[in-house]
Amino acid sequence: MGRSRGGLSTKIHMASDAHGRPLRLILTAGQVNDITQAPALLQGFEPTHVLADKGYDSRALVAQIEAMDATAVIPPRTCQQARAFNKQIYRARNAIERCFGGLKQWRRIATRYDRKDRHFMAFLCIAAFLIWTPA
Repeated sequence: MGRSRGGLSTKIHMASDAHGRPLRLILTAGQVNDITQAPALLQGFEPTHVLADKGYDSRALVAQIEAMDATAVIPPRTCQQARAFNKQIYRARNAIERCFGGLKQWRRIATRYDRKDRHFMAFLCIAAFLIWTPA
């Protein structure tokens, strides 16, 4: 658990497939920047496109994605040099937002009942499994 301006917090970093199903979950303290977890999220995958929000915009990550023979579909931050990205493909990023919404349907996840990180991560894995299981 980490500290931020709002108090104690935790951040969930997630990689998902094109259907919005979770593939990899990483839990960090709330003050940890998103970009620090990007290499770990991508490790072992062979994507054709990597969609991410502005928090993942960095030259090093874009170079890493291109080294994987994938296309980075990440809008540039306003403080960065303008870089072209495919807005039509970027629209599909809502799949991961829907996945986060599905995880947060579980009140235990949305309010972070668990005091220990390993208990919270275990319940995240259970909820991710239930997303994968057909209803």
